[in-house]
Amino acid sequence: MPVRLRPADPATVALALESRTPGDDKLLTKHFLAVLAERAPGNSVEVRVPPYAAAQVIPGVRHTRGTPPAVIETDAATWIALATGEIDWTGAIGSGRIRASGERTDLTAYLPLTDKKD
Repeated sequence: MPVRLRPADPATVALALESRTPGDDKLLTKHFLAVLAERAPGNSVEVRVPPYAAAQVIPGVRHTRGTPPAVIETDAATWIALATGEIDWTGAIGSGRIRASGERTDLTAYLPLTDKKD
């Protein structure tokens, strides 16, 4: 059974954002995926940030097996930059830092993830 993603303690997140070691990037990736899953619950889009984690989000058709019909994939540095507002969705797509296919894969309405209390 997969481990459920959970938001990290805000103080831990703040420290990780300052130091940004590989371990911090793992914590931040999982934290921001958990925040996205809370803000956009659902199973129609899979957001992948290899090698750290993936989350299914956005309301719609539930996906249970194989490759989901909608997939977003990016690296940890890009995911963290999106989550913190350092870069925007359009810029990241345009520069090829994100691969997105399928319906509902535009996360603009949910980003950044730090504008509300985490």
